[in-house]
Amino acid sequence: MKIKERNPEKQQLKLIPLGGLNEIGKNITVLEYQNDMMIVDCGMSFPDDEMYGIDIVLPDFSYLIKNRAKLRGMILTHGHEDHIGAIPYLLQELNLPIYGTRLTLGLVENKLKEHNIKGNLKTIKAGEVVNIGVFRIEAIRTTHSIADSLCLAIETPVGKIFHTGDFKIDYTPVDGEPINFQRLAEIGREGVLLMMADSTNAERRGYTASERVVGTTLENIFRGSDSRIIIASFSSNVHRVQKIIDTAVMFGRRVAVSGRSMINVLNLAIELGYVKIPSGVLVDINKIKHIPDKELVVITTGSQGEPMSALARMADNDHKAVQIKKGDMVILSSSPIPGNERTVSNVVNKLFEKGADVIYSDIADIHVSGHACAEELKLIHSLIKPKYFMPIHGEYRHLHQHAVIAESIGMNRANIFILENGQVLNLTQNKVNISREEIPAAPVFVDGLGVGDVGNIVLRDRRLLSESGLIIVVATVEKSSARIVSGPDIISRGFVYVRENEDLIESARTAVEQRLEKCYKSGIRDRSAMKNAIREELRDFIYLKTRRNPVILPVFMEI
Repeated sequence: MKIKERNPEKQQLKLIPLGGLNEIGKNITVLEYQNDMMIVDCGMSFPDDEMYGIDIVLPDFSYLIKNRAKLRGMILTHGHEDHIGAIPYLLQELNLPIYGTRLTLGLVENKLKEHNIKGNLKTIKAGEVVNIGVFRIEAIRTTHSIADSLCLAIETPVGKIFHTGDFKIDYTPVDGEPINFQRLAEIGREGVLLMMADSTNAERRGYTASERVVGTTLENIFRGSDSRIIIASFSSNVHRVQKIIDTAVMFGRRVAVSGRSMINVLNLAIELGYVKIPSGVLVDINKIKHIPDKELVVITTGSQGEPMSALARMADNDHKAVQIKKGDMVILSSSPIPGNERTVSNVVNKLFEKGADVIYSDIADIHVSGHACAEELKLIHSLIKPKYFMPIHGEYRHLHQHAVIAESIGMNRANIFILENGQVLNLTQNKVNISREEIPAAPVFVDGLGVGDVGNIVLRDRRLLSESGLIIVVATVEKSSARIVSGPDIISRGFVYVRENEDLIESARTAVEQRLEKCYKSGIRDRSAMKNAIREELRDFIYLKTRRNPVILPVFMEI
C-alpha cells in the first residue's frame, strides 16, 4: 500500500502584515492557515504633508474581502486609533466577530455608532483564552499608554506565535497591574516559534520611564501655580486623565473638559470604572467664567496641534468657552508624533504670543512614552526566547535597530525577518521563509466620504497645484470645422496675480491663439490632439518666462 505524502505547502501558516511596517500607524496583521484566517488589530494612520486633502489612511482590505469565507474573527491588542481606527471601514465590507477588552471594545463601539454600524463585539479579559478558527489565542496583560492593553500568545497548527502588541515594561503602573512576567516566562519555556514585537523605541537606549514620573511632575507644577491650568493630552490615556483629576482634587481645583473625543472617552471610562471622579469636581466648560483661575483645570484635546482641536481653537481665539490670557499655564502632556512637530510648534508659539506659560516635553517630564526602549526589548526577548523573530510597528530604521538588538543578545541573523507590508512570511514547524507571493497592501486614502477614490495620480496633481498653481485655457470651437470662434481666454489660480501680470497673460493668450491657428491650418481636428498642442505650447512659454510649471487645463466648448 502506497502511503500518501502530506503536501508541505498545505501545512504552512501564512503571516501577512497589511500595515504597520515601514510606517507608524495602520497596524494590521493577518494569520492564515488553510481555510482559516484571523486578524490582529485594524488601525488607520494620519496623512503626511504630501497627502493634500486626505483625512485618514487605511490598509488595503481587498485580500480580506476576497477571502471573506475564510475569515473567522479579529482580536485587538488595545484601543489606540492606529490599532482600531480602520474597523468601521472594514465592517462596511464584511462582518466578523471582534474580540477585545472592555475599554478597547467600548472605544470601538463609539466609532461604530458614528458610522451607524453594529458590530459583533465579544469582550475578553487578560488571562482568558479564545478560539478563532484553528487559532487558540491567550490574552495576557501588558502595560502601555492606554488601559486594558494585551499581548497575545497565538497557538497555531505549526507552533506558537507571540505578538507583544504595543508595550512598555512599567514596574509601577498607575493602575497597579504590571505586565504578567510570570506567564511570559512560562510561555518562553513552552516554546515560541516566532515573536512579533513593537519596535517604536528600538533606537532609544535604556528604559522607558514609568507613568508615575508624570504624576510627580504634575504635582510639582500644581503646587507652584495660582494660574488657570490647561492640560492637553491624548484622550485615550485614561490613566493620565485620572492622574490630572486626582491632582486637581489634591489642590482644591475643579475640572472642566473640552474636545469631543476627550468628552466621549472620559464618559466611557467613567461608565466602565476606569476613571473615578469625586462628586462636585466636574464643571461644564461653558460655566467656568465665575470660577477663580487658581481653582480651575481644563483638560483638552489638541496635544498634537490638530488644526480643529480644542487647544488649537483656543490658540486661535476661536474657542467659545476658553480664551487664552496672560498668565495661563498650558501643559502639553505628550510628545509630537513623527510628522506632527511643525503643527505642535505652531500652537506652542501662538500660546506664548498670547502670554501663556507653556510647558511641553522638551522642558519638563510631563510625558512618558508607551513603548519599550532597548533594554526592555532585550528583556522581552530573554523571556519569550523565540526561535524566529519579526520586528513590527515602526519605520524601517526602527525595525532594523530592533533586529540589531535581537542579534546582540544571541539570535541568529538568519532567523530574523524584516518584511514590508504585503509580503508573506511562510512558517512550518521547522522552517520560516519569505514567500514570493505578495498581497496588495498599498495605502487607501479617505477624502471626505470617498474611500479609495484618490490615488497617487490625484495626489500628484494636488502637489503640482500646490507648488505652481493652475492655468485654464478656455476656447469656443465650431463643431464641424474645429475653427476657434471665441477665445482663447486664460484663467489663472495660484500661478500669478493676474492684475499685476497682464502682459504675461496676454502674451500667453497670443501664443495659444497662434498654436490653435497652426493646428487648424495643418488639418488637425481631433480635440485631444488640439488640447495636447495647447499644453505643449503653453508649458514651454510659461517655463521660458517664469521657470514655473503650473498645471495647464484646456477646455473646449463646442457650438
